[in-house]
Amino acid sequence: MSETKKPSARDAYLAPGSASARGAGAAAGAGHGAGTGTAGLPLSGKHALVTGGARGIGAACARALLLRGARVTLAGRDAQALVAAVESMNAIAAPLGGAVAMQVLDLTDEASVRSGFAGAVERFGRIDILVNNAGQAVPAPFGKTDAALWQRMLDVNLTGTFHCTQAALPGMIEAGWGRIVNVASTAGLVGYRYVSAYVAAKHGVVGLTRALALEVATKGVTVNAVCPGYTETDIVREAVANIVAKTGRSEDEARAELAAANPQKRLVQSEEVASAVAWLCLPEAGAMNGQSVAVAGGEVM
Repeated sequence: MSETKKPSARDAYLAPGSASARGAGAAAGAGHGAGTGTAGLPLSGKHALVTGGARGIGAACARALLLRGARVTLAGRDAQALVAAVESMNAIAAPLGGAVAMQVLDLTDEASVRSGFAGAVERFGRIDILVNNAGQAVPAPFGKTDAALWQRMLDVNLTGTFHCTQAALPGMIEAGWGRIVNVASTAGLVGYRYVSAYVAAKHGVVGLTRALALEVATKGVTVNAVCPGYTETDIVREAVANIVAKTGRSEDEARAELAAANPQKRLVQSEEVASAVAWLCLPEAGAMNGQSVAVAGGEVM
């Protein structure tokens, strides 16, 4: 295919399942202590850390885990967004006697991840559940994808997952129980034009998921991926605005093109992705290991 051919709106402006990257800085926490009101909930006593947890799919995952009794740490770079998310989620946590806190870190920097995870452990105890959600998609034809963009997509989407998993996994193995869920994308299962670096990174996440799942299969730890299609998030809304500005399509036309790949002809909702993530974190999902679950209305089978 010629690189000068005009991409479709869906190809050019968004890769599915992407969430804005969060990272950078020293540890910073907020929240309140865990109570006893979560007793009887399936994840009571568990500590879940969600990267990119301030918005979109990450925030939906955090809410779902709180509702199931977990103590939740929201990790990312945007301190202001994290503070707002913690304040919002306290309304969920407080009636349950649960707890939610924030940790500022740069997931592309190993030292920042190690320091941030240590702060989260000091606050809420061992990390039992890790949701690697933070990521980023930047579209570009392959011929215009320079080395810097290529490396950026690998750093945020794949290497960040690696750093976070390495920081959390030893505690899980020591405890004999853990859940790691990587929020990949349908771009980790199939190809999409004009996002080759993102697709390569997300395929790497799926490959990492499968390999690590085999390594820890006898350790009481499961590793799975959830692969959303185009999902209703701030990023999709920004993408729609870009499509309108750059192609002259209406907002409805732009949204329809993004949804066209889904056989249900709609965008996936963040809460639908979060439900799949939360289920994989439950004790009764222990036989789910090394799987890549597409949440895309049948786009990928």
